[in-house]
Amino acid sequence: MMSTIWSSVIAILLSCVVMMLGWILAKRALSDREKNSPFECGFDPIKSARLPFSLRFFLLAIIFLIFDVEIVLLLPMLSSMTSSFSVNLMLGGFIFLVILIVGLFHEWNEGSLDWAQ
Repeated sequence: MMSTIWSSVIAILLSCVVMMLGWILAKRALSDREKNSPFECGFDPIKSARLPFSLRFFLLAIIFLIFDVEIVLLLPMLSSMTSSFSVNLMLGGFIFLVILIVGLFHEWNEGSLDWAQ
């Protein structure tokens, strides 16, 4: 009982210290905003520093993140199938894969995967 209280106190203190450190560093970063700007040498900018972001590249990055999360969700499922076979686990994995394959075909038909034309 006493160890859980101490661990809770340590967790609260540690989170408060990290929050205070972030607050102090954020105040310092706000004061150096002009120094961190891309045009600090005194020349007037020729073009805008904020170029438009490619939507196709953004969609490809989102697709990569979705399929990256898919692997994170499927690997524990495969390792648990090797230790004990479960029909519910197999059915859930199959439904999960079907949803991902349907999403992949939708992205393919939409043209989101053809980002380099």
